Amino acid sequence: MTSTAPRQGPPRDRPSRAQVAAAQGRTIDDWIRPGLRVLFCGYNPGLYSAAVGLPFARAGSRFWPALAASGLTDRVLEPWEKDAMLASGLGITSLVARATARADELTAAELVEGGRELEARAARWAPAWVAVLGVGAYRAAFGDRAAVVGPQPRLIGGARAWVLPNSSGLNAHYPLPRLAEEFTRLRVAVEQAEGGTDGRR
Repeated sequence: MTSTAPRQGPPRDRPSRAQVAAAQGRTIDDWIRPGLRVLFCGYNPGLYSAAVGLPFARAGSRFWPALAASGLTDRVLEPWEKDAMLASGLGITSLVARATARADELTAAELVEGGRELEARAARWAPAWVAVLGVGAYRAAFGDRAAVVGPQPRLIGGARAWVLPNSSGLNAHYPLPRLAEEFTRLRVAVEQAEGGTDGRR
């Protein structure tokens, strides 16, 4: 999909190690508006993202190239291009708002509460799809131990649910080409639903 929104500028300065460490527990804003095609839901912000206030901001993040390779965006967006992302009908939120150095620092209770809050967010903003990045996050948040990557049988706040692999570079099971394939599966399903070929809309 072609983005028509103007590009926004990058952060002026790279954060120091001390500034990154001090970002523990911070939150970043959701990128959201009514009626998105897909609302992507990450696990929680990393410290670098929290330090600069932008999602998937660390250099080498695979989220942006996977998004472009799938055809959901027409080019690789930068982490500060909120307007272009929203213009493509795509948004970003987090299952848990507080930033941590590692996802395993989150508690089970936080993940369950995050699932409830994601339900409420989706009901309020009415995206067509919610795509959770990380099967472990989805299983923990929604109590579905059998969930696998791909479409889910449930709705999240009225939106269709999809699980994508965690786009972190630490996820060795999904190198970028394979990650892009999973994003492409989602894009095909979104387009089929928009065309009314899945029989539900």
